[in-house]
Amino acid sequence: MRRLTIVAVALLTALLMATPAQAVDEVNTTRLRNAVTVGGIMAHERVFQRIANQNDGTRASGTPGYDASADYVASRLRAAGYEVTEQEFEFPFFQALADAELEQVSPTPTTYETGTFDYSGSGEVEGEVFATNDIVIPATPEPSSTSGCEPGDFAPAPAEPAVALIQRGGCDFVVKAANAQAAGYDAAIIFNEGNPGREELFIGTLGTDTRVDIPVVGLSFADAAAIYAQLQAGETVVVRVFTSTLSETRTTTNVLADSPTGSDERVVVVGAHLDSVIEGPGINDNGSGTSTILEIAEEMAELGIRNRQKLRFAFWGAEENNLLGSQHYVDNLSNDELGTIVANLNFDMLGSTNYVRFVYDGDGSDTPLAGPPGSAQIEAIFNQYFASQGLATDPTAFDGRSDYGPFIAVGIPAGGLFSGAEGEKTAEQAAVYGGTAGEPYDPCYHQACDTINNVSTKALFELGDAAAHATMTLARTRTGFFEDGSLRAGARAGLSAQRSFSSQAAA
Repeated sequence: MRRLTIVAVALLTALLMATPAQAVDEVNTTRLRNAVTVGGIMAHERVFQRIANQNDGTRASGTPGYDASADYVASRLRAAGYEVTEQEFEFPFFQALADAELEQVSPTPTTYETGTFDYSGSGEVEGEVFATNDIVIPATPEPSSTSGCEPGDFAPAPAEPAVALIQRGGCDFVVKAANAQAAGYDAAIIFNEGNPGREELFIGTLGTDTRVDIPVVGLSFADAAAIYAQLQAGETVVVRVFTSTLSETRTTTNVLADSPTGSDERVVVVGAHLDSVIEGPGINDNGSGTSTILEIAEEMAELGIRNRQKLRFAFWGAEENNLLGSQHYVDNLSNDELGTIVANLNFDMLGSTNYVRFVYDGDGSDTPLAGPPGSAQIEAIFNQYFASQGLATDPTAFDGRSDYGPFIAVGIPAGGLFSGAEGEKTAEQAAVYGGTAGEPYDPCYHQACDTINNVSTKALFELGDAAAHATMTLARTRTGFFEDGSLRAGARAGLSAQRSFSSQAAA
């Protein structure tokens, strides 16, 4: 799952509200659930771990580790009888080659905790710090800063090296950094906004279509507030900023596998992203989702399950680079092809060690946004299954963080499961699910420690069976989602809505 960003949504309310619940007919999925085992899922996870071990600890798109992962998945699916397509596309590859450094040289030598913004430029700068306009310190309870969002927020930089101090909020990070560069600054520090939930060090992304080649690093609100106080007191503050990065165009692939049975006119896309972040092997994020749908695909083939709808198992590339693989896939569908896709199931992280059974909130009853028509019915499939097993669920929002985003943007019904990422488990959740309140759902999210030891087999068992149940239910259903018993009305309604779910890198 990619790093948290803020999602800007253009919403046509009347067309987004889910249709009244039309229950999908029940499908007996016992045989498949019995066949899909934690052992089978973990067998694939071990292969992904070995691939990472052999490739500098990563399976990120654009690296040999990803290519080996894609080869493994494609070979397994071909052997199981699926029609496999490897869809190539180019993407902007980024890697931080060394840890960022930020220190105050004078008047008070200080070393700060920092990090490199994705798609930052590379370099070392020692220069005077200048604060932008619209910095809000002390912070207000609600986001209020627009620091750096306008070119006029920056005083013209002096001839000697200078570093811009910019507060998070109000616009994309790339806008802030590009404005600093245009004003003549040699580096930029973007610090967290300071309101609740925006206090610690935060490292964002400048986006793949970046206009920035100066070093851009992050800083916590408290550290930045101390520097700002020095500037307000009239002190000249000099800092050293260092980043070492690589940005270039590389090629990666989506692996797509079509079931041998099922109507070509009714396609259910069952997806999980195959890539990890550069920093780690990604065995939970998202080896867990990848391994689960690979196990489901193989067991469905082994059991000879005959689908009414065609299943297209999709293993997305470059998800961690802003959903580029799934976006490329959706963008390159013809109008006729788009009309055949009746649903998207998304499985991004199913094995978090401090997990919650999150179900995407298709009807929008608990989160700000409903999915396209049909999404409520997909949510119900998961919730009803878990209820039948005596297991609780929590809703999670369609917030643009994973590969359902491009599908719901064009009106395709979507749903799926999520075991939790960097968010902290609440006391209420710990009382229901166990685990530790106040700790992340995945303590190794986007880190080198996301290894085979960072997976809950209990979570894989519970969520893996639910994923198998929903996949087979949508493959075999006769009635569909809608009042007339069809599966395609949602896509048509959603296309007319022309919604835009575009991920943004700040606010």
